[in-house]
Amino acid sequence: MQVYALGINHHTAPLDIREQVAFDPARLGQALHDLLRGRPVREAAILSTCNRTELYCATDEPMAATDWLAEYHDLTTNRIEPYLYQHPQKDAVRHMFRVASGLDSMVLGEPQILGQMKQAARVAEEAGTLGTLLSKLFQRTFSVAKEVRSTTAIGANIVSMAAAAVHLSERIFERLSDQRVLFIGAGEMIELCAAHFAGGKPKRLTIANRTPERAIPIAERFNGDVLRLDEVSERLADYDIVVSCTASTLPIIGLGMVERALKARRHRPMVMVDLAVPRDIEIEISQLDDVFLYTLDDLGQIVESGQESRQAAIIDAEKIITHRVDDFLHWLESRETVPTIRALRDAGERMRRHELEHALKLLHRGDNPEQVLEVLSKGLTNKLLHPPTQALNLAEGPERIEVAQLIDRIFHLHPDK
Repeated sequence: MQVYALGINHHTAPLDIREQVAFDPARLGQALHDLLRGRPVREAAILSTCNRTELYCATDEPMAATDWLAEYHDLTTNRIEPYLYQHPQKDAVRHMFRVASGLDSMVLGEPQILGQMKQAARVAEEAGTLGTLLSKLFQRTFSVAKEVRSTTAIGANIVSMAAAAVHLSERIFERLSDQRVLFIGAGEMIELCAAHFAGGKPKRLTIANRTPERAIPIAERFNGDVLRLDEVSERLADYDIVVSCTASTLPIIGLGMVERALKARRHRPMVMVDLAVPRDIEIEISQLDDVFLYTLDDLGQIVESGQESRQAAIIDAEKIITHRVDDFLHWLESRETVPTIRALRDAGERMRRHELEHALKLLHRGDNPEQVLEVLSKGLTNKLLHPPTQALNLAEGPERIEVAQLIDRIFHLHPDK
């Protein structure tokens, strides 16, 4: 059974492909059960973020997971294959270590991906699809990510998606302090964005969410207010900047809604930032003259220029990852000998019990204890040495030399060598 990682990300696939294979967070557990049902996949976890969808599996038939990914999203395998990467065993371990450490992110060194991987592991554990192999791999992954972030400069001067959103807004509006900002959603990304925008002290900061109770803590933290999601349509015109990141499978802001808002605003410009996959804001809105709509890919281009300061840290991070990959592979290899070790110990235990029972009978009969111990030790020694002695006697030709050398090595018969 091997570890495989497969999926697509912002390096291999455009946004319109990525959003077709994104998973609904509320249905991840169900999806994992579906993946393991009737397929040669023993363990699995799914990581689904704005920039990537990845499956981590313990299987000897990775194509089964690939076919399932396409089937689950009602796509043909040919549709996603050009964008798909598959990493077996060693490459899979390296890939997971690199992803968790922020080396494969759109924003080099960003810390959010580590939390997303931890959530993926939690969901898989709750779904019962995280076995010994993947559980150990995730533990090592988190440990490696912590080591990389604490011993290298990979996390220094982070330029996050949230910071990029602020930067784009400042291109259109001279001062954030004169603008009203609406955030749609109440997840981690929205909280990060709200923190960055709050630094510019906007005139108004509002959090809109389907469940207002979830938005209240974020709003209170940044001295903002709260809207119900169904109120956004009639209140959209009040805001100059809109940042949206929800788990909705359908667009939340449509073309007609924005056209009405622009009319009410007398065509004063609006900045809209869509951080969701699938997209929250209809792409046709980008064609409106007074709207500046930015997607994840747009932000990726903006933040790319801020990554040079972290390039030197990559070398140090890659060295750490290389060593830790070797360590994990050694652990994997050691697991292959576990059945043999267990069988050997079981055989030794049976011999011990047999000789002990025989010795106890002799003692109960009244035999001399010293003689009983002598019989016990000789009997146990003969039983333990019988298998290697027999293997040596039965071997012929070159095989006898190999068996002799192996016995010499196992029992340290000639330590001076």
